[in-house]
Amino acid sequence: MKKLQIIIFETVDDNRSLLPRLIVGLVFLSEGIQKFLFPELVGAGRFEKIGFTNPEFLAAFVASFEIVCGALILIGFAVRIASIPLLIIMITAITTTKIPILLEKGFWSMAHESRTDFAMILLIVFLIYYGAGKLSIDSLHRCDRK
Repeated sequence: MKKLQIIIFETVDDNRSLLPRLIVGLVFLSEGIQKFLFPELVGAGRFEKIGFTNPEFLAAFVASFEIVCGALILIGFAVRIASIPLLIIMITAITTTKIPILLEKGFWSMAHESRTDFAMILLIVFLIYYGAGKLSIDSLHRCDRK
C-alpha cells in the first residue's frame, strides 16, 4: 500500500509543475464542458464525423473524463493517475484525426494540425514524470516525510 501511495502522490518539492498543471487542467476542463455545450461541433457530431460508432455515448464518456481529470489536475490531486486517461485521449486524437492528414496531405499539414496535441502530450508526460508539485493536494500526502 505504501508503494502505491508513493506512485500516486509522490511529487517534486518545488513549483515547476504549477504552470503545466494550469495549462493541462484548464484546457481539458474547458474542452470537456464544450463537448456538452456544443455537441454538434466538438461533441457527438465531431465523433460521428471521425467515424466512431455510438458517438453520443463516446463523446459524453470522453467529456466526463476530460472534466474530472482536468479538475483533479487543476487542484493537484492524484495528478499522475488523472494524467493517464488524458494521455490516452490525446493518443487517440492523434491516431484518429492526425494520421489521416499525414496520409492524405503529408507531414507538414499533419505537423501544423497536431501542434496543440503534441504540446499537450508533452505537458501530460511532464506531469506524469514530476507529479503535481509543491502547491497541490498531492504534496500534502507525501509519503517520504519522516
